[in-house]
Amino acid sequence: MNLLEILALAIGLAMDAFAVSVCKGLSLKKISFRHMLKAGLWFGIFQGVMPLIGFLLAGLFSSFIDQYDHWIAFGLLLLIGANMLREAFGKEEKMDDSMNIKTMLLLAIATSIDALAVGVSFAFLEVNIVPAVLIIGVVTLVFSMAGVKLGSIFGTKYQKRAQIAGGIILILIGVKILLEGLGVF
Repeated sequence: MNLLEILALAIGLAMDAFAVSVCKGLSLKKISFRHMLKAGLWFGIFQGVMPLIGFLLAGLFSSFIDQYDHWIAFGLLLLIGANMLREAFGKEEKMDDSMNIKTMLLLAIATSIDALAVGVSFAFLEVNIVPAVLIIGVVTLVFSMAGVKLGSIFGTKYQKRAQIAGGIILILIGVKILLEGLGVF
């Protein structure tokens, strides 16, 4: 793979993290650079590390990863999205900014599981792994930071609708990952 192909792949991998970051920005009443950096680092680091792990474990676990990665990502995103919908339709309460360690860890794992499978394919394609994971991580960091900012612009005006949209988006991302994993598209 050449640099341009890796960059295109990095942008594609960053899309799930970008969409989730938009949702994070939607749920925050007021964002700071710290919020943007937090999302960027969580998603960027995981999106960069997962292909490295996949690359290193390619020979050992490739059949297991291919069989179940979509189910794991679907389950995590479904739970998080359903919780956002529950909060949106529940009693009026102060919205949790959902940037705590547990939430961000689950989201980072869920959005980067496909990158683990990419790492496995990198091993078979003999890709130079260090520049590839750096590019993937940096692209995801930038896209995630931009997503939080973009989401916050719309979130203050349309808070409840934004939370509903965010929950639906997370669930749809999970369904997309599941359907791709099952070979539907």
